[in-house]
Amino acid sequence: MDKILLYSAAFFTMIWGTAHLFPTKSVVLNFGDISTDNRQIITMEWLIEGIALIFTGCLTGLVTYLDYRNEISQVVFLISAIFLFLLAAISFFTGFRIAFLPYKLCPFIFSFSGILILIGGVFHGAGF
Repeated sequence: MDKILLYSAAFFTMIWGTAHLFPTKSVVLNFGDISTDNRQIITMEWLIEGIALIFTGCLTGLVTYLDYRNEISQVVFLISAIFLFLLAAISFFTGFRIAFLPYKLCPFIFSFSGILILIGGVFHGAGF
């Protein structure tokens, strides 16, 4: 059951990260007539968040596949969950306030994935 939770967290995180990459150009265009520097900054931020999510999901999936029960895996899972909870908090106080539904989903998807990682990889593996 732990592996299912961990693989599910990895999957949701990677899918949401991938979902950040595709609309980047249209998101930037929606800002209207802004400077080239601002356009590049927004593009960079969207791509970085997507890549960071994909990396976190891949790392979670790979560690689960290799050996999800050892101490190093526990640390990787804990750091990944903390990272997702931090992104959830940032998203809650920023994007969640925007009327666009995908922005409102970010804190919930990040938190859900973080919780799955904690349950499947940290709490159970630590004997909870």
